Amino acid sequence: MWSKRRQRGVLFWLSGLKWLAGGVITLWIGLILIFSVLPVPFSAVMMERQLSAWFSGNVSYVAHSDWVPREAISPAMALAVMAAEDQRFPEHWGFDVAAIQSALSHNEREGSSLRGASTLSQQTAKNLLLWDGRSWVRKGLEAGLTAGIELVWTKRRILTVYLNIVELGDGVFGVEQAARTYFHKPASRLTAPEAALLAAVLPNPHRFKVNAPSAYVLRRQQWILRQMRQMGGEGFLRAHQL
Repeated sequence: MWSKRRQRGVLFWLSGLKWLAGGVITLWIGLILIFSVLPVPFSAVMMERQLSAWFSGNVSYVAHSDWVPREAISPAMALAVMAAEDQRFPEHWGFDVAAIQSALSHNEREGSSLRGASTLSQQTAKNLLLWDGRSWVRKGLEAGLTAGIELVWTKRRILTVYLNIVELGDGVFGVEQAARTYFHKPASRLTAPEAALLAAVLPNPHRFKVNAPSAYVLRRQQWILRQMRQMGGEGFLRAHQL
């Protein structure tokens, strides 16, 4: 009798988990479809940061983002994040195989996971729909969501969403909010050096600061500027309809 009761309990919980997983997948699919055309009001990482601040007693923290269309973002800013994070962005289908192989080789030589190879598409999927941190479970979910986003969205749309939700400081999300916070101007008026400085703090804006750049950040800013020129400047964006 006890064995049958326990078996029914296990089946009940398995059924519940199946329905929960199905609900989450349906929600993700719906959000990918909705955000293919509508502005993104918030992201999962924004919610995570806000809740974490509240639970730690920091009631003054506010995760804030101002959505702007791609046309209202400086071309230099779009080019800077690609130069810094994903120079093959227009060419791949969400995953940069060459970068992954290079990262694996580097990490094997160093003996630890020191270098990542996340594309802008992967970072968009993670920031929008998942939690921060590192785990194989999250990476697996990220891969599936990245494939879904690449299937439904254009590259221009992925870049637009990324630029609007990327974390660029404590409570600062998106390039419009970052431009107004750090440079007191809209994102449409960002210069190439300013855009490169914002991109230089990625992917760790908690360690590296736009308003107090370290020597490393300043060197990285200059490297990004050189990469932007080598990529072809605004002509690169026009050629790839970005």
